[in-house]
Amino acid sequence: MSMIIRSKAPLRLGLAGGGSDLSPYCDQFGGVILNATINLYAYCTIIERFDDIIRFDAPDINESAEYTSSTELLFDGTLDLHKGVYNRLVREFNLKPLSFSMTTFSDAPPGSGLGSSSTMVVAIIKSFSEWLNLPLGDYEMAKMAYEVERIDLKLSGGKQDQYAAAFGGFNFMEFMKDDRVIVNPLRVKQWIIDEMESNMVLYYTGASRSSATIIDEQIKNTTAGNVPAIEAMHRIRQSSIDMKEAILKGDVQRFATILGQAWFDKKQMASSITNADIDSIFEVAMKAGASTGKVSGAGGGGFIMFVVDPLKRIDVIRALNNLEGRVVDFNFTKGGCHAWRINGLMA
Repeated sequence: MSMIIRSKAPLRLGLAGGGSDLSPYCDQFGGVILNATINLYAYCTIIERFDDIIRFDAPDINESAEYTSSTELLFDGTLDLHKGVYNRLVREFNLKPLSFSMTTFSDAPPGSGLGSSSTMVVAIIKSFSEWLNLPLGDYEMAKMAYEVERIDLKLSGGKQDQYAAAFGGFNFMEFMKDDRVIVNPLRVKQWIIDEMESNMVLYYTGASRSSATIIDEQIKNTTAGNVPAIEAMHRIRQSSIDMKEAILKGDVQRFATILGQAWFDKKQMASSITNADIDSIFEVAMKAGASTGKVSGAGGGGFIMFVVDPLKRIDVIRALNNLEGRVVDFNFTKGGCHAWRINGLMA
């Protein structure tokens, strides 16, 4: 019988502090992030094989690749995240060449601003961990995912996405020098979560973007000592602390004010964080009754979260759905990445 292993990891909304988890800022000043996972996921299925073949399939992005089993797969631009995880695990745990088929799928495309790439890496690691009984807790899994992306594959980005996917729920995260991370799970009362969901509308612009370009500009501004950009990041960092208090107390009006100010400050960090299309979407939403909003993730496209009076919610949804993108229903979730196994068919 072939063993089948499945995993799913939740995507996240970046509520406050985004960008303060980037080096060199977090190394110098300490980064603080507030995020929350939602019921959109990255999925991974591994099916054990016995024919010395490794196969990857990602039907959502129309990519697939097949290799002869070996201890290292070369990066060639096709599903390198998948290969990066495999290479890292083989190296770190001194594994023999494995043989398997892996299929992955995400509810949100790369560049959506929900941390989909990093979340996928966590889901893949979790599947391998379940299959091979590897001793990886949430911190170890998130750190490995970060290292695969940032060190092994040299992709620009921060640290929050991997930890959000591993832990799940509302988390207040602290990022320090030497890659030290502390995740503080927040105990948010259910009525507060319900009220936040009633007051929020999530809109997908339909346009994904390369977060790396935006992130590289932020890093450059910090490294060069760009005073307005650094001061804006200080305010963004403080917004996480202020928003944590607002959420725990159920002060949704203050949450909205902080979110709006954080979006204003975020736009000071890099020129490509907003554009004419995003500005016009905001204009439509505000005219229909939204009070404020913020692009999730690095900016430039992807998902936008709006804060809306629940009584005007339908008006805002209708107005946004008349545009080229679409409103996406969501709920906040409490659980992080998890995996399970089932017995499959005969190989």
